[in-house]
Amino acid sequence: MNLVAPKAQRRRPRYIAVEGPIGAGKSSLAEILAAELGARLVGENPGENPFLGSFYKDPRRFALSTQLFFLLQRYGQQAEFLQGGLFEQGGVVSDYFFAKDRLFATLNLSPEELALYDRVYQALRPRVTAPDLVIYLQARTDVLLARIDRRGRSEEKAIRPDYVREVARAYAEYFFNYGDGPLLIVDASEIDFVKNAEDRAALLEVIGKTHAGINHWSRR
Repeated sequence: MNLVAPKAQRRRPRYIAVEGPIGAGKSSLAEILAAELGARLVGENPGENPFLGSFYKDPRRFALSTQLFFLLQRYGQQAEFLQGGLFEQGGVVSDYFFAKDRLFATLNLSPEELALYDRVYQALRPRVTAPDLVIYLQARTDVLLARIDRRGRSEEKAIRPDYVREVARAYAEYFFNYGDGPLLIVDASEIDFVKNAEDRAALLEVIGKTHAGINHWSRR
C-alpha cells in the first residue's frame, strides 16, 4: 500500500512518532511504517537502560536513575537522527516521542526528584523537533498485560498490573489535551496489525489519510 499522497492533497509527514503504553505495539507499528515508507527507523531501546529491571522491582529506589538515563538516551537519539534524517528520502519513524519522557517522570518521581529532572528536561526540550504526526495506540489494560507477558522480556517480568494501568491512564490524559500537531488515536485492543494483513492494510490506509487535527480510528 502506498502511503504517499498526491502533492496537491497534502505534504507527507517527514517525522512520524508512534506512542502508547507498554505493550500497545509501538515498536511493531514503527517497524511496519518504516518499511512501508522507506524511512529511517529509530527505537528507544529500553533494554539498553541498565536501571530498568531494577526499577520494576524497586521503583522508589531506581526511579530517578532510570528516568535520567532514558531522558539523555532519547535526547541523544533525537539530536543524531533529526539533524540529517528528516532530509533523507523516507524521513524518520520513531517508536516514541520526546515529550513522553516527562509523562513517565511525573508518574515515577517524587516531587523533589521531579524538580531536579525538570531542570534537565527544560534545558533539552527546546532543541528537539516535534513530530509531524503522532500515532497514539491505546488498548485495554488486560490486552496490554497479555502482550507484555507474551513477549517475555526479562526486565518486564516484575511489572505490576497497577503500574500498567497507571501508565495507560496517564497516556489517555496526556493525549486528551494534546495540541502540538496532527494526532491519530488508534484503538489497538481488537486489531493485530502484525499478523493480520487486513488490519494492517486498514490501519496504513488511515495513517496515509491523516494530516491534520485530532483523529480516531477503530475497526469495531
